[in-house]
Amino acid sequence: MTRLLAQSLAARPELAQSVALVHAEEARVSQVAALPDPTLQLGVQNDGFTSVELGRMDTSFVSLMASQTFPWPGKRGLRQALATLGAARAKQAVARLRLATEAEVRRDYLELLLLRDRRALLDRLEALGQTARGAAQARYEAGAGAQSELLRAQLELNRLRQRRWLLVAEERGRVQALNRWRAHPLEEPIATAAGLRQLPALAAWASRFSAQRALERSPELAAARLELERTRRAVALAQTSYYPDLTVGAGLMIRGKLPPMWLLNVGGPLPLFAASKQRRAVAESRARASAAQQEVAALEQLLRLRSAQRQTAFSALLQTLALYQQGLLVQSEATTLSTFAQYQVGKASLASVLEANTGFLADQEGYLQAIAAGHRLLIAEAEVSLVATSWPASGAAASAGGTDDQPFATLDAAGEGRAPAGASPSATGGSMSGM
Repeated sequence: MTRLLAQSLAARPELAQSVALVHAEEARVSQVAALPDPTLQLGVQNDGFTSVELGRMDTSFVSLMASQTFPWPGKRGLRQALATLGAARAKQAVARLRLATEAEVRRDYLELLLLRDRRALLDRLEALGQTARGAAQARYEAGAGAQSELLRAQLELNRLRQRRWLLVAEERGRVQALNRWRAHPLEEPIATAAGLRQLPALAAWASRFSAQRALERSPELAAARLELERTRRAVALAQTSYYPDLTVGAGLMIRGKLPPMWLLNVGGPLPLFAASKQRRAVAESRARASAAQQEVAALEQLLRLRSAQRQTAFSALLQTLALYQQGLLVQSEATTLSTFAQYQVGKASLASVLEANTGFLADQEGYLQAIAAGHRLLIAEAEVSLVATSWPASGAAASAGGTDDQPFATLDAAGEGRAPAGASPSATGGSMSGM
């Protein structure tokens, strides 16, 4: 997993694009802080159209003039501050893409583990089905069973094979997605050394849910706070618009044989329409600052809510997993074996055997789905996701993560599959860092 994450972060073009935009924003800082370019003018003034009067007439000359505009004190600093804050906001976009990339890789890898575990579960159930079909055939040949039982056993085996092909197709899609993230050939195989049951115990990660940590790590909130500061600086800049930028000019007029002349001037715009321009610009900037402040407050509320929702869902999943581990899985398997033994001696029907097998598959899949849902919640918490958590509809087999809010993991921010110090693996113990 660590290798997959490193390769994906290095290869994702969207991330490289975002970094390039940061460089573009940083390049703007010195531009806005620089003085306006000076103006240089070269001209000729001549009395009359019939001849060149340079050196003979006082008002005929060749002029060389230069001027420089100087912004009102404080304007350049405010503009530089605005550009610097813009570059800082662009960096938060990079941070969001990094978190999103890590989360997508973890989610796809989690789903790959889940799919392969489900395939292994189908293998186990198919073996039970083959045994049941053999028993049904033996009973039929001995005249103790009906042909319909043999046909039903074969039908259930074909249904299992049908499910297998669907899982194989979905597994291939997950492999393609992981290879896309790291810019490898889409069909390149990806090995998984462990299954969901071998991941670190979920209970050891309950402390990972923290609203305060979410507030500190959220790129959206950091960007909103930077935007609030930017709008406040924009208000100050708008207030300086009442004061004109001054343009200083100097010129030299060469008159040939006559003595040269010189010119010096200072000028600037007059804010005669301040009521409809400068004053409205200040009002606009203040309104944007107020909106930015409300956005910060809204994001803080949303981040606290999402973290609390994930923690609530995670607690419910821990209780569900405890129910599975404390007897449900053992009881389901024992029921399957007992029903089949009774069928072999003629004390149960094949329908009872198939029903027990179906229940066994549902319980095992429900257990795997609950483990995966817990990891999805952990992924979303590490991602500082703003997407709403989807709650289990009913039953332990329901997933606690939505399509977009599918948290993962006992993988920490660095991509390692280590449990916290002192945590002991349970039925979900193990590590994903061996990739």
